[in-house]
Amino acid sequence: MLLAIDTATHAIGAAVHDGQAVRARVVREDARKHAELLTPAIEEVLRQAEVGRDQLTAVVCGVGPGPFTGLRVGVVTAQVLAHALGLPAPQGICSLDALAHAVRDQHEGELLVATDARRKEVYWARYRVEQGRASRLDGPGVARAIDLPDELRELPVVGRGALLYPDALPHLLAEGPRDVDPGELADLAVRLRTGVHPDAESALLPPEPLYLRRPDAVAPVGMPTPAGG
Repeated sequence: MLLAIDTATHAIGAAVHDGQAVRARVVREDARKHAELLTPAIEEVLRQAEVGRDQLTAVVCGVGPGPFTGLRVGVVTAQVLAHALGLPAPQGICSLDALAHAVRDQHEGELLVATDARRKEVYWARYRVEQGRASRLDGPGVARAIDLPDELRELPVVGRGALLYPDALPHLLAEGPRDVDPGELADLAVRLRTGVHPDAESALLPPEPLYLRRPDAVAPVGMPTPAGG
């Protein structure tokens, strides 16, 4: 039984996968309440899946890119839970990969994933989707949507970035997700762990937040460093 969690986008979610299919998924949407909503979401998804914590055999987490605080909540929760249950260290997956994976059966060809990076920017990555598989070609990166190269901005787009900046990213894929679906993250994790994708090892990451820039909150210049800090 695999538990997948993701806190890289506006969605705070958890899913349980039994190796064959997603048994349950729970999603809460609030861009600023990751810490308050994640643990209840995990408890709820275990209840819906009728799975006890002692039945879990693996934990995976989306590692972003995403907001500093949200990512830290998700990754630390995954690490603490795996440690408490005596499981191997959680494995990480680029959250943008899960968004591309979600449209593997609805789209063929190249695709841009763009999520909200705040500061009027997007986190982005470019993919090729073919034969039910999404392969990352470029990224992840962070930039203003309007500053992305023309060849990227002309691609079909999955993710909230196209909703926020429709003038810069006009080709929203209608059937695509806006935020990470934890069920899709779980499905991708199972495929990677079982070697369905040829590049499985390279796609599984350490359980560390994928930060592409410094956090929004920084100490003022000249502020004294606490003793021992």
